[in-house]
Amino acid sequence: MNKVFTINPETDFVLERNIDAPVHLVWEALTKPEHLKQWYMPRDWGSVSACEMDLRPGGAFSIDITTADGQSFPNLGCVVEVIPLERLVWTSMLFPGFRPAVFDDIPITAIMTLQPAGKATRYVFTALHRSPSDFRQNKESGWQEGTAIAMAQFVAHVESLK
Repeated sequence: MNKVFTINPETDFVLERNIDAPVHLVWEALTKPEHLKQWYMPRDWGSVSACEMDLRPGGAFSIDITTADGQSFPNLGCVVEVIPLERLVWTSMLFPGFRPAVFDDIPITAIMTLQPAGKATRYVFTALHRSPSDFRQNKESGWQEGTAIAMAQFVAHVESLK
């Protein structure tokens, strides 16, 4: 795998898991809206009310969240890279078509990699932030905790597909 960045612990968040499922099931759960709706949002916090994934560079990566108290939060980003069964990269710093985004939230670039590990899959989620300040704000907002919960839900969902 060609690594195009170096992890900076002051700006980057990394979660790694071994998932007891083949790569094709992990990829399916990661890239199909009907699966993503099952695991993306911590269940006690809310749900995914709409999802669109146009898996090509410049395509839309859109996830609308509805919180437990009924508030709705649209999240629109742009797919940057797709290597089926291996790597998916999207960013909230761009809108579809690589248009510069306008946002009032903390932007991230999310990199998800999959690697066969025997009959299992090594899955790595990395979120790149613009600055240590953005990363700190995200941690304080509960984003990091929510991402860890979503990762646990993702692993359980994938393993239920076997």
